[in-house]
Amino acid sequence: MSTSDALDPKEIVRAGYDLISRIYRGDEEGEECAHYHAWLDELEPLLAPGAPVLDLGCGCGVPVARRLARRHPLTGVDISPVQIERARQNVPTAHFLCADMATLDLAPQSLAAVVSFYTIIHLPLDEQPALLRNIGRWLQPGGYLMATVGHSAWTGQEDGWLGGGNAMYWSHAGEDTYLAWLAAAGLTVLWTRFVPEGVAGHTLILAQKVESTAEAQRTQR
Repeated sequence: MSTSDALDPKEIVRAGYDLISRIYRGDEEGEECAHYHAWLDELEPLLAPGAPVLDLGCGCGVPVARRLARRHPLTGVDISPVQIERARQNVPTAHFLCADMATLDLAPQSLAAVVSFYTIIHLPLDEQPALLRNIGRWLQPGGYLMATVGHSAWTGQEDGWLGGGNAMYWSHAGEDTYLAWLAAAGLTVLWTRFVPEGVAGHTLILAQKVESTAEAQRTQR
């Protein structure tokens, strides 16, 4: 058994990103950032200027937090202390927390949007439905979740990921499972899109928290 096999999956993720932070993403944007901007081009017109946004798995803040913080109060969360320290330097106007997203405690209906790219899939699978339910609680009525999730089911790790000398861990459900979990969290999926990566890929989702008729009537009383 390798050393990484004996570690908690979250410790593998934390240690892995601490080690390869600058290999994964520099302080300046490269061509690999273009698809993030294309996705945000679709989300940002849906948000009012000044609407609060959470970047869940913000990494070093480039490019997503940096862009969103120009128009929105932005909170970024990441499990890696190295990534968070870099994010604070790269995006000084935003607020960053080094935290486990599964234990994050935010006020109900405090966010207009949550973005989470290539992050939820680092969480052990049995913790993902609760995280999605939390996101449903954090979002204001009409708020949006844009996230990449698994396209097909797979759980495992890769040693020496990106040549950094450490392992990385992922855990994916299939797309249909995520759609069911999102519905259970009170989120309506507006569209999904396959995002290819090598011989496999992920699913990009845009979902919205929509009040039920009963909830709307209680709000109006």
